[in-house]
Amino acid sequence: MVITYLKGFSKKKDSFMSSVAQLDGGARVLWTIPWSLRDFPETLERVERALTVAKRQPKGAMGRGLKRLLLRLQYNGSRRYFLRHPDTIAMCWNGVTGSRRLFMEGARDAGVPTLYAELAPFPGRMQLDHTGVNALGSLPRDPRFYTAWAAGRADRQGEGWRALGDTLTARASRRSDVGQKSGADLAQENFIFVPLQVPNDSQITLFSGWVRSVENMIDMLALATPSLPEGWHIRIKEHPSAKISLADALTRAVEISGHRIRIDNDTDTFDQVRASRAVLTINSSVGLQAFFYDKPVITFGEAFFAQPGLVHVAGSIEALQETLLEAESLSFDPALRAAFMNYLDEVHFPKVSSGDDGRVMVDETAAKACIHAARQAISH
Repeated sequence: MVITYLKGFSKKKDSFMSSVAQLDGGARVLWTIPWSLRDFPETLERVERALTVAKRQPKGAMGRGLKRLLLRLQYNGSRRYFLRHPDTIAMCWNGVTGSRRLFMEGARDAGVPTLYAELAPFPGRMQLDHTGVNALGSLPRDPRFYTAWAAGRADRQGEGWRALGDTLTARASRRSDVGQKSGADLAQENFIFVPLQVPNDSQITLFSGWVRSVENMIDMLALATPSLPEGWHIRIKEHPSAKISLADALTRAVEISGHRIRIDNDTDTFDQVRASRAVLTINSSVGLQAFFYDKPVITFGEAFFAQPGLVHVAGSIEALQETLLEAESLSFDPALRAAFMNYLDEVHFPKVSSGDDGRVMVDETAAKACIHAARQAISH
């Protein structure tokens, strides 16, 4: 059985998917998504949902009509392709928004196993999952799963997971107004650090929960800051890869909060994590990476690590206000975090290695386990 994957158009993405495919009979590479005019009963529902979460939203009625037609052709074409090729596994980079979402849904509706690939939140790892990436992945959401997995095994309860963060560095900035300078002078301040996310990233468009958007989260933080203990503030940094500045929304939030919100786009992201008393995020990987610094974490949106004991899940403005009132006593379950992170290290995120040419090779054992899980899922 070969693996059919949609070309990712970068050496890192394509070499990773090719490396996975070579472990299972070879690769069939599609440069474009197939088209078909003939609809299936599910076509319109699939298309409307994909259009809603598309990263690039069309402008005007004509633009939406053309986009809708393209998505319709792609879903129909993908499903018919996999109906003609049932002896394959469909693989795609990300695959949760727009056209690539429909490519994978076409495969799934045709009864073909699926594999979703994506960057992982740790250096030297990738995501490879049969149900999706990030919040759509197959990781159990029950903390008891991880404590049971670790029970009776000292290695699964220990500190081995911390090696995942040994080479962790802040993301290089693509913006002149967002930097990564040393911030050692923050150690004496009491603040909750908020690393903003890219506003149109799928983590936001799909999984932002009750706050709905980065801009609305900023507004909610401005309203909630009076609940902070005396002398505390919220410290915000814009994402270094965001193409659009949120300066206007942030300036408004600073004024509404009585300057208990401060903007720090200069200081290194992990220097701010290290100096903070807690980290607050919708579902950024920085929230998970804050585990390496033993910080309490507050989440708003959907995330595979948004589980009681690992983080504080604030599901409403009222819950946020209550959490901020208790900022001085925020905590977490160290034993649960150790079990969870050891599971991510040993089981969930396959190790990868990079050659001098930039190509990425995947750990054979972990990748084969993911392929097996994909087949098992479709057979049930």
